[in-house]
Amino acid sequence: MRVIGIIPARYNSSRFPGKPLADIMGMSMIQRVYEQASKCKLLNKVIVATDDERISFHVKSFGGTVMITSKKHESGTDRCGEVVEKLEEHFDIIVNIQGDEPFIDPQQITELITLFEEQDIKIATLAKKIEDFSVYTNENKVKVFFDENNTATSFERKYLLKEEVFNTEETFKHIGIYAFREDILEKIIHLKPTKKEKELNLEQVRWMDHNYNIKVGITDFDPISVDQMEDIKKISRSHLKNN
Repeated sequence: MRVIGIIPARYNSSRFPGKPLADIMGMSMIQRVYEQASKCKLLNKVIVATDDERISFHVKSFGGTVMITSKKHESGTDRCGEVVEKLEEHFDIIVNIQGDEPFIDPQQITELITLFEEQDIKIATLAKKIEDFSVYTNENKVKVFFDENNTATSFERKYLLKEEVFNTEETFKHIGIYAFREDILEKIIHLKPTKKEKELNLEQVRWMDHNYNIKVGITDFDPISVDQMEDIKKISRSHLKNN
């Protein structure tokens, strides 16, 4: 089974322009993601997919592999799809690795890939048990619900449980990393947006609305994501505190 890890990296983020090139303790965010992903032994190739020459030049400068893609893509998945269409090499599994998680653990990527040992798995993602009620009530933290076969039944931003009930039930935070079989990725990038997807601003809802199942693996890893400059300051403070 040949597997490629693709790291979508846009320059013009509305909240944090140039985010992939942001310095995090002496190394750019995109280089940190690339190097962490490259440690996953199940990945045969790692490539950055970007729409910007500055990011492309930087990735090449540290010896990484990069491909320039269209500026018109609305999602990282669409960007991954373009890479797969252009590559001459064949890969059975494509992993969409978030470009704003500089300390992603390679074991997390391994956990996702191993889900495809089941032949009927077409799309997979990860989830982590929520231990803190404040995480559960944060609508920026997406909750994922799944059945007894770990097939996703819904993704939600809102919360319904009161704290005393939350403490007696298991709830799970969605970890935004995806993997696809090649033929499925080629199909889903052509799906039309759905009403619920637009309401939640979650692209995976589109796939479910079009009757594609998503397998949910349970992980202990919850990588730190960077949404704004303040997040980098928090990471630096945390690093200094722990060292």
